[in-house]
Amino acid sequence: MKPTTNYNAALATLVTVFFFWGFIAASNGVFIPFCKNYFNLDQFQSQLIDFAFYGAYYIGALLLFIISGYVKMDILNKWGFKNGIVYGLIISAIGAAIMIPAISSGSFTFILASLFVVALGFSLQQTSANPFAISLGDPSTGSYRLNLAGGVNSFGTAIGPIVVALALFGAATYTDDQIASIDLSTVKTLYVAVGGLFLLAALLFIFSKKLPQAKGDTNFVQAPKAVKTLSFITLSLLVIFYFVFDQYKGIEVDSNLIFLLMIVALVVIVGGLLLANKSALKKPDGWGAMQYPQLVLGMLAIFTYVGVEVTIQSNLGELLKSEAFGGFTDSEIAPYISMYWGSLMIGRWAGAIAVFNPGKTLKNILFIIVPYIAFGVVLFVNHVSNNDVSGLYLYGWSILLLIGGFYFGQEKPAKTLFIFGLLGMLAMILGLFTEGTIALYAFMSGGLFCSIMWPSIFSLSIAGLGKYTSQGSAFLIMMILGGAIIPPIQGKIADLFNIHNSYWITVACFAYLMFFAIKVKGILKTQGVNYDA
Repeated sequence: MKPTTNYNAALATLVTVFFFWGFIAASNGVFIPFCKNYFNLDQFQSQLIDFAFYGAYYIGALLLFIISGYVKMDILNKWGFKNGIVYGLIISAIGAAIMIPAISSGSFTFILASLFVVALGFSLQQTSANPFAISLGDPSTGSYRLNLAGGVNSFGTAIGPIVVALALFGAATYTDDQIASIDLSTVKTLYVAVGGLFLLAALLFIFSKKLPQAKGDTNFVQAPKAVKTLSFITLSLLVIFYFVFDQYKGIEVDSNLIFLLMIVALVVIVGGLLLANKSALKKPDGWGAMQYPQLVLGMLAIFTYVGVEVTIQSNLGELLKSEAFGGFTDSEIAPYISMYWGSLMIGRWAGAIAVFNPGKTLKNILFIIVPYIAFGVVLFVNHVSNNDVSGLYLYGWSILLLIGGFYFGQEKPAKTLFIFGLLGMLAMILGLFTEGTIALYAFMSGGLFCSIMWPSIFSLSIAGLGKYTSQGSAFLIMMILGGAIIPPIQGKIADLFNIHNSYWITVACFAYLMFFAIKVKGILKTQGVNYDA
């Protein structure tokens, strides 16, 4: 590829794909409490939206891995990253089309199936888009393009809840009893538009002849023993999918049975990965990337991180409806869901500052200014959407903790991850022992502290993997599965006790992320790798 080749138009098209991921995923925060009332679900049942959505990420990544193993070559690299994105967009467009009859049918199961197909396309897009972004120019500046795409993704997460709330409720305020009378034709229109945008983006990629296919090394590293571990995990998930999609009669799903199966799946995932690593340390042959403890513990860290990031907001709508947290209706919660996801945008915009290598003084100034600019963007978007943001102004004080975390983290991944994990855990504990505005801000600030965890976990997990780096990356992507398992478990805890106390599960998640930061630093040091040096 010639360095002078200008792929700005291609990059502009690519970042719209990142926007879609954020827009749809974040809008679930509004869609979940709406479906709970509309379909008369309990909190656990409503969280099956996350199970279908994030479970598709795992299934999609696993299918690519299995097919590549069968044909003994990296199938995605054979296609080319550009084609991978196109195929993913088409699958997501099909999912959006399925949503139209799903809404007309009034079947919650049908809606789950459509969301599963949309996310299945996202899985293929995400696996392709990251390396494709790096290929659109000098590889040494690839991180700039990924940070730009990440910023656009975060903007999508900030406005997704607002747009979906407008589609569902318009400018009206609905009580819980009035939710069932809402006409969902506007939601159909929204998904027609989203599906059309998926197809438009696919066509832009197809007919842009100047775009590279960006193929990598098609050699596939075999890992038969790792496949067995993943097969056990997959089997436990397929059993759950069977009961959710096949035996779901109206809304009379056996919540207790599915919850029990999810606990079993959690045990299989955690126990299976730990046992796999223990066996791999004794005899690494056949385990591939799983022979490295930093990768296995990192898989659990990604599982936990995505789980806690998703579960905070997925259950936040129900929390806001309780009297201790304001007694909001479904049509009034969008600004708070938007600010939660906006918190991730605030942190990611701040995290991108170091990429441009500003001087020390300028960097310190930007670490203060940029988060508040992002905060202002989220407030402005809500304001122009006629949402009441008066309850969000004081949230600006929480951003000072984010700034302090960056300062003490010193751009060192393990140290930064530990500090943000600690801040996240303390914020959750504060939220659990208080009520009202202080507790709400504490829970929302979980978004601030999750914001920079993905790159920290990812870089620490694949450090020192050598030829297994690509395979290790694929395993990490599979662990987005955490977003499918942890939110429903929290939902069941809320049903058994109350929504406020269900947030103890987030404390456990942040505690593991702190443990990982400490443990992986020691593991890498024994291998001669010290990212914090």
